[in-house]
Amino acid sequence: MAVLDKLTSQQSIDLENKYGAHNYHPLPVVLSRGEGVYVWDVEGNKYYDFLSAYSAVNQGHCHPKIVGAMVNQAQTLTLTSRAFYNDKLGEYEKFATEYFDFDKLLPMNTGAEAVETALKLCRKWAYEKKGISENEAQIIVCENNFHGRTTTIISFSNDPVARKNFGPYTEGFIKIEYDNLNALEQALENNKNVAGFLVEPIQGEAGVYVPSEDYLVKAKTLCEKYNVLFIADEVQTGIARTGRLLATCGNCSCEDKNCSGSPEVKPDVLILGKALSGGAYPVSAVLADDHIMEVIKPGSHGSTFGGNPVAAAVAIAALEVVRDEKLAENAYELGALFRSELNKYIENSNIVSLVRGKGLLNAIVINDSEESETAWNICVALKENGLLAKPTHGNIIRFAPPLVMTKEQLLECVNIITSTLKDFE
Repeated sequence: MAVLDKLTSQQSIDLENKYGAHNYHPLPVVLSRGEGVYVWDVEGNKYYDFLSAYSAVNQGHCHPKIVGAMVNQAQTLTLTSRAFYNDKLGEYEKFATEYFDFDKLLPMNTGAEAVETALKLCRKWAYEKKGISENEAQIIVCENNFHGRTTTIISFSNDPVARKNFGPYTEGFIKIEYDNLNALEQALENNKNVAGFLVEPIQGEAGVYVPSEDYLVKAKTLCEKYNVLFIADEVQTGIARTGRLLATCGNCSCEDKNCSGSPEVKPDVLILGKALSGGAYPVSAVLADDHIMEVIKPGSHGSTFGGNPVAAAVAIAALEVVRDEKLAENAYELGALFRSELNKYIENSNIVSLVRGKGLLNAIVINDSEESETAWNICVALKENGLLAKPTHGNIIRFAPPLVMTKEQLLECVNIITSTLKDFE
């Protein structure tokens, strides 16, 4: 087979299976093109994308402004490393810190890298600012969390597949029940060496589990009481996905009318990734104010690609798209419509027990066990009907389309979903 021959879907799948590590279990579809809310497979079949690369493509596939910024910068200067200054990084840092209302930004590449950075930042702050004895710092995390799959992160995961045979594990973490303020307060009271509380505003991989309305606000208040850093992992929930610029959305520059009057909390440390680049390039960041970030000194942390000129140009463009196209407001309105329409169907359904979520981060719970293949089979059927989604935790299907979706497109997708579900009733 010549290199330039066009591969069929099965040929592409066979190549991955033969030459790639089997660390994913993809839906049987091979994509070759994307635009806005749509993707096409190699045979030319068109689909609605209802995963958005796990919310990395909030701004839609191949947004011309983001791609344009990437191409223009790539033709000028791609990488200097941080051994030298470049003319884009400072501009990006100023733009993003003002956008999210923080003093400083530490640029990285992937979400897991950003989480690792936040953990290091928290520990260093604990020793140099809070006065915890070196190597004694503890960080509180939540059960059923998903923050990535590095060795340290899986050390406080309770996903057996992510953990098994990867030990020994990193110490220094206290695990508590998510959405349980009593458990958080007890952990803070009983452990004088707690430095931080790392939490997802909504647990996406756990099945789009939305906590109680006042959970984040009261958790932040407890952290302030015990002088503990509140660290928000908004890699998936951030950048307008939940109908607000951030799911926490405290003191940010979001102009979305839906933010006012809602519970808000400003994290001490904010972790961003995924849609920070609109899916065009690996870009992540950790943001904090000076009194925290100043513990980072030359040599204490770094990345060859972190803060490169292409990443900086792409991130500015991606955030401008969110602001200028009012994607937070669109996600808020369409999310409410989506849940309303799905609830109408669920009233008389035997296969779906509930729909939950915020903005355009939603999930349906299939009335079957986690070990069953029902949710997977539904997703395969959805693919045949022109919509791509993926199960999480066995019996839960997550729906997260690009935020550039229109009302008409959403209603068409609701029809695809409900008509597919009827075949499984």
